[in-house]
Amino acid sequence: MATEIRRDVRLRQWAINYAILVPILFVVQLPLMWMVLTALKAKGHGLELRFIPHAGEALYTFDNFMSVLNDPSFPFSRFIMNSLIVASGCGALTVLICTMGGYGFAKKRFPLRDQLFGMLIAVMLVPGLIFMVPQFAITAKLGWMNTFTGMIVPHAANIFGLFLLRQHIRQLPDSLIEAATVDGAGEISIFWRVIVPLSVPIMITLFLLTFVGQWSNFLWQLIVNTPDSFKITLPVGLSYFKGQYSLEWERMMAGACFSILPVCALLLFTQRFFMQGLIAGGVKE
Repeated sequence: MATEIRRDVRLRQWAINYAILVPILFVVQLPLMWMVLTALKAKGHGLELRFIPHAGEALYTFDNFMSVLNDPSFPFSRFIMNSLIVASGCGALTVLICTMGGYGFAKKRFPLRDQLFGMLIAVMLVPGLIFMVPQFAITAKLGWMNTFTGMIVPHAANIFGLFLLRQHIRQLPDSLIEAATVDGAGEISIFWRVIVPLSVPIMITLFLLTFVGQWSNFLWQLIVNTPDSFKITLPVGLSYFKGQYSLEWERMMAGACFSILPVCALLLFTQRFFMQGLIAGGVKE
């Protein structure tokens, strides 16, 4: 009797869980399914709210994917390479700068340290668009328009990454640094041989978050590049599927399908480190 009661309780819990999770999963996956189905539709049918073809109708085709790859006016491979350079460069610089800054704020004592860190956290409350005009003015003044430097450097660090690394490094034992100091290690040696090896999971997490953010960055890459620039990234390149009176939604969605593949592959192979980093970054003080 007790066994049957426990089984009934488990079945009810299972039914309740799936009754909640399945609709949520559908809502979350709906944009992705819509993108794929639109990419598979024949030209002129992209915005139609039907997904079942009429009798004898060729509603679905792979021509859009082939067109994206083979269209000479759309250098897809160059857009992909530019996006990889920008996203990887931003990710690497962000990890390096935020790790060094996090180490300084976590383990070094200097006047107004906590007050300065609080001011940086307060800046996170300011909308990022407010900083875009001065960033553009500085970028143009330095002659970084249409360059990878202008696309990477303004986003080479962020306060969230600094906060994430600071919280992680702060919970590392001071005895490790003291032991390294006794052994004659300098600041650079302590950073590279003690702090960095113990922070690898959260550094990978920050790299992934930055990579994904910059991979899909449209506005800044549009601002710092002219239409004829060879440094245009994929999100900006996809906007070129625009006719005089309409957008080529089918080809645009096909390009978007290709654009998510590198990110999905990266997250798939680094998922374990990503989860470890999120857990490490959530440690309370």
